[in-house]
Parts: sequence; C-alpha cells; structure tokens
Amino acid sequence: LKAYERAMELNPELDYYFQIALIYGEQGKIKKMFEAYAELLGNGRSTLGNVIGRISSFITEDPNNENNRLLREVALKKAQKEPAVLWNELLSWLFVQQKQYKYAFLQEKAIFKRTGEASIERLEALGDNALESKSLEIAVEIFRYINKNSVDRVTQLNAQLNLLDIELMSASEKDYTGIESKYRELVSEYGYQPTTLQLQVAYANFLTFKKNESGKAIPILKKAVELPLTKYGEAYIKMALGDILVFDQKFNEALIYFSQIQKNLKNDVLGQEARFKVAQTSFYKGDFDWSLTQLKVLRGSTSQLIANDAMQLSLLISDNSFEDSTKTALKKYAKADLLAYQNKNEEAISSLEEILQQHKGEKIEDEALLKQAELLVEKGDYDSALYNYTKIVEFYGDDILADDAHFAMAELFRTTLNQPEKAKYHYEKILYNYQDSYFFPQARKNFRILRGDSIN
Repeated sequence: LKAYERAMELNPELDYYFQIALIYGEQGKIKKMFEAYAELLGNGRSTLGNVIGRISSFITEDPNNENNRLLREVALKKAQKEPAVLWNELLSWLFVQQKQYKYAFLQEKAIFKRTGEASIERLEALGDNALESKSLEIAVEIFRYINKNSVDRVTQLNAQLNLLDIELMSASEKDYTGIESKYRELVSEYGYQPTTLQLQVAYANFLTFKKNESGKAIPILKKAVELPLTKYGEAYIKMALGDILVFDQKFNEALIYFSQIQKNLKNDVLGQEARFKVAQTSFYKGDFDWSLTQLKVLRGSTSQLIANDAMQLSLLISDNSFEDSTKTALKKYAKADLLAYQNKNEEAISSLEEILQQHKGEKIEDEALLKQAELLVEKGDYDSALYNYTKIVEFYGDDILADDAHFAMAELFRTTLNQPEKAKYHYEKILYNYQDSYFFPQARKNFRILRGDSIN
C-alpha cells in the first residue's frame, strides 16, 4: 500500500487507485476503499459499472448500514467538490439498492435536467423498479414526469400505459368505464400503427381479462396482424391474440397462431414460449397426448422458467394418466385451470375443492392444493392458502411441488404478512432440502437479505 502511494507521490501520472482500493477492501477499511474507487471514477480511469461491480458486495438494502452510510457520504462529498452526472448516477444506484425510490428519483431528475432525452431510459427503469417493488405512489410520480418531459411519442405512450396499469391494480368494476375511456383516448391520439402495438395489446387485454369482452378485443388484434410488422412484432401480436382466443375457448384458432410463432421463431425464446402455449392450450382442450409431446421438447429450453413450467405440466399429465387411464381427475383439473385463466376464481376454487374431496390420496391432490392456494392468496384468504401449502409439505414433502409450497409460504410471510422469521424458515428449507429447485437462487438471496447479509 505504501509503495503504491509513494510511487504516485513521485510520479503523479501513475494511477494505482484500483490496487489501493482492493487492499483497503481486504483490510476492512471501507471508507478509504470507497474514496479510492471515487478517485478512479473522478479521473476517468474506470467506469461506473466497473466500480459498482466492485462495491456492490459491501452494500445492503438497509440505508442505516454503516457501509451504505459511508458510500453516501463519499459520493455527496465528491458531488459538492466536482459536480458531475456520475455522482448523481452513483447516488441513484445506492438509493435503488435501499429501495428509496423517492431519493433516487431526485437524482434521476437532476441527471435528466443536465442530459435531456439521453437519460430517459434511466427514468423508465427507475419507474419499473418502483412498480415492481409496489412503491406505487413514487412510480406514479416517475411515469407522470416522463410523460410530461419526454419528447418521444413512444416513451410518452409507455408512461401513460404504465399509469393505467397502476390504476387498474386498485380498480373495481365500477372504475372500468372510466379506464376504458382513457384507453380510447390513447387510441384516438396515437392510432393503430406498428409503433403502438403495446397500446393495442394493453387495450385488448383490458377488454378481455377485466371487462370479459373478448368479442371486442379480438378484432383489434386481428387488425393489428395486418400491419407491416417485423417478425417479432408479428409474434407479439399473435401471442396476445392467441391468449385471448384461449380465454374465449377458441382453442383451435389459438393453436394456429401459437404454431405460426413457433415455426417462424424456432430457435428463439419467443418460439419456445409459443410451443409451451401450444402445450397449455392442448391441455385445456383435453388433448393430453399432444400436450405431452410438446412439453418433452421444452424440457431442454434455454429459458429456465419455460423448462421448469414444462417439466411441471409434463409430470402432471404423465403422473395422472398412468394412475387413471380415463384421466377423470386430470380433465377436472384442466377445467379448473382454465377457469382460473379466465379470472373466474371462485368457480376455479370450487372446482379444485371438488377434486380434493373426490380424489383424495390420488396424484392430483398436491397439484389441486397448490393451484387452490394460489387463488386463495389472490382472494386474500391467507389462512386457507397456508393450510394448503402446509398440507403439501407435510404429505408430499418428497414430491416435485414441495419446494413450490415452501417458496410460496416464504414469499407470503415476507411480502404480505410481515413475518420475516417464518419467511426465513421456509427459504432455509429450500436451501437445505431442495438444492436443485428453480427457486433456489432467489430463496438464497431473500434468506441472506432477511439475515442482514451484504448481497452482491
């Protein structure tokens, strides 16, 4: 350390701040480490991305954490001495880690005022982060600011669609007429064009999944398919159209659109997603053999989520076909699953209860318990949902859905019921007993956050 410092004293052209920062980090001299990295940033010898990659493991979600406080202090001091956008960017990053989106927004506004439209994507990303974290008030502020200040029409439209999404989160049926008027105003303003596909899909989805008016939605998307589109734009519209046709139980027509996407984007994740939708639609239709054929291909999908979903649906079909050649319980489950897809949650819960009563001890039981629990959570009946999840881990602890149940309980305790110790218990179960689980990486991250660890 002294050698590096002495060398820099003798020759100011030398820059050993990177090596010095690493040594300070190893010595636990965190403030000095942050100061060394700040020097690297200030003299342009390193990018913000590289520095964040080095310091992120020392930062937690807790704004009162000593390391967080020290970084904030170093960045603010630098910003006062050398006003530059990069210090706003560093502070914004820190506030996002701490989920303090209001403070991050102040930094992003300062950046936008100095750089203009070039930094609009940063504001959009911050709005998305706030929305994902359910910080809805600040998300609304961010998207309103984007809509007011951006000069790009598509950016303005995306902001307005995000604002409508947020409004829908707390809307009841009596609010739908007013919301539909807002969609119509957007359509009137922006029109049906290749650059407004997101508006057309959002409006069609609103009509279908909120107002149960798929008959109005389908012509909107069929009209959109006729526009001059890229192959990805065409796939985007056809996927949305297929989803609505499934809602309308027009399975064969939906299968045509999904199959076209699959054919046109064979080696793309969108093509794999379309193949999964072919399998899922065939499942709803009762064509279990064809569904299984598609799912076997998808087990090797490059998307872990698609591969995981494919494996679960494949096992659901094969397990319940082997046990019951008439597939009676499987047909009932497919019907209940479709009802849930159609947002007929009460009917779906009742159908699943019928399965649980009439097919006790059969392979379908844990699937029905899990699906019913998910719907009960949506309904706000958390006690009944926890009862179902607990039943799965107690009676089906060695089966494929046990990790799903543990993760669902952990998330419920962490995000809704505010019982972190119980959440930790279920995350820990995944870490020790289900290390091949799809949920393992997220369970480990959430467990460490709850324990107070620094997360890289």
